Amino acid sequence: MATYLGAFPFPSLAPSILTIEAMLKVVVIMTERYRAVLKRGGTDRNKLLFRSLAVFDRRMSSVYDKPSQEMLDSIRDENSDKVDTSDAVLEEARSQAAGTESHSPRGFPIDKPEDDEDEDEDDDELALAALDALDAIEVFKYDQRADTKIHHAQIPVDNFRRLLMLLLVIAPLDAQESLSRHAERLTPKRIDSLRVVADSILWSFTPEQNAGIFYQSFNKIIPTSLPYIFDGLNPLFEHFLFSKNIDLSKRNRSSASTPPTSPTVPHLPDTPLEPLLPREGDILNLDILSQLSFFIKGNNLFRRLRPLYLGADAGFSLGSIEQKVFNWRAPSILLVSGTRLSSTPEGTRERSFADTLPPKRFPDGASGNGTKGKFIFGAYIDVPWKHTYKDAIGGDDMLLFQLSPLHEVFPASTLSRDHLNFTKTGIGLGCPPPRQKNISGMSSHTVLGPVSLMLDASLEFGVFTHDSTGGGSFHTSQTRKDDWQDRFEIDNIEIWGCGGNEEAERQRAAWAFEAREAEARKSVRMGKDIEADRALLEMAGLVGNHGASGGSMG
Repeated sequence: MATYLGAFPFPSLAPSILTIEAMLKVVVIMTERYRAVLKRGGTDRNKLLFRSLAVFDRRMSSVYDKPSQEMLDSIRDENSDKVDTSDAVLEEARSQAAGTESHSPRGFPIDKPEDDEDEDEDDDELALAALDALDAIEVFKYDQRADTKIHHAQIPVDNFRRLLMLLLVIAPLDAQESLSRHAERLTPKRIDSLRVVADSILWSFTPEQNAGIFYQSFNKIIPTSLPYIFDGLNPLFEHFLFSKNIDLSKRNRSSASTPPTSPTVPHLPDTPLEPLLPREGDILNLDILSQLSFFIKGNNLFRRLRPLYLGADAGFSLGSIEQKVFNWRAPSILLVSGTRLSSTPEGTRERSFADTLPPKRFPDGASGNGTKGKFIFGAYIDVPWKHTYKDAIGGDDMLLFQLSPLHEVFPASTLSRDHLNFTKTGIGLGCPPPRQKNISGMSSHTVLGPVSLMLDASLEFGVFTHDSTGGGSFHTSQTRKDDWQDRFEIDNIEIWGCGGNEEAERQRAAWAFEAREAEARKSVRMGKDIEADRALLEMAGLVGNHGASGGSMG
């Protein structure tokens, strides 16, 4: 990766020798200090990173056609008088299979772009002010030919998996933070967990269909489902810019004639920091937290999450969620894990749940590389929770996502505002509010949105639906254009609050106020005249002899 970025802006010179000048280019690109060079910022940076990771293999290109057997036989007959014609046969067959394309002014057919869907991929994406100033634009145009090969280049799956594991480890890294803090956490158990999370992200690029990651899928998935995946590279490469032995806040008071002496800086122990997560849940751990930071800004997650509701501790009921979550006045994250149900309901509880849903029209979703049928769904909720009777709640920043076995994010849509419903019938994300009364002639089944997640009232079962026609409260998948529906038995539910000590203190104050109000209602005292109060209660029929029959007034 670094040897390619060190050759910037001339990709034909890669791999380059990592001199001081080349390393400066690498650090500038990795730390996003390129505003005057890359006209579209992060988009151009992602393209450079893809080029630095990708390899080009002519044998894997779809335009490299394999000659048919009939063509090989005919050419072999024509060259039967030659002793060794194997190489000539193959070369002539390949040239004939390419047809007239090999004589096109664009060069060989392997250099022709296959997909011209995006105009951005055809245009040059690097505005080099330095080259313009040096009157070297012709050299830059010469290197534009590398853009045509990017459509046939691909990142090997194994290489990309290792990169994902590295990005998961460095995701919580702060500027100038010691790397040893994170290296100590790399136990064998943690590495296995990192590999599982990395595979979930990897399988969102559909590697079962290709031997690598192509630019088309890379360019679609990164901006929508993984917009902050490379943020951890910034503090990592900032270690090359600043030294711990230099204090930039102090002025050099030595005279100009006296050569400055290198100061002796005593070694200070690392300052203990607040843990990244107050405690790990059954669903949320450090690796899942890093995965969340790939599409939710890390400064809202690391050292900012508070466990509001953990189903394993508080019990699975809507009342527990109401008690523990409703007073949180900041965004929150809902996580649900479950196991896929069989196509035929088994047992009374599964049949009862299936009866509340419309007939299943869509097949099960992709299982990735998982074989146990486990899921992790979730949502980022940007408003405080409350009961919804008629109108749903939620803002434009809400997200519905799947973390396992595939990683995908479904942003909120403006076509519908049915983002979150919390009623006695359950929790619905992307589902219309339930009808207060059943209308004669209409189905009593739960209404599911085109892209939605629904949890039933008992928090035993859930269903995730994806209808590719769209039109609901969340956008459809950017990569999977088919329809699917996953019905699952809930294993665990967790709700984490996004906020610091200030939000937690507000929640504690609200809890204290509610406790005082409840105690005040319990301690209501009667007046001093007990006999008069009793007579009043007897007239109201609340105490006394209620067995006597009443009479009519004439």
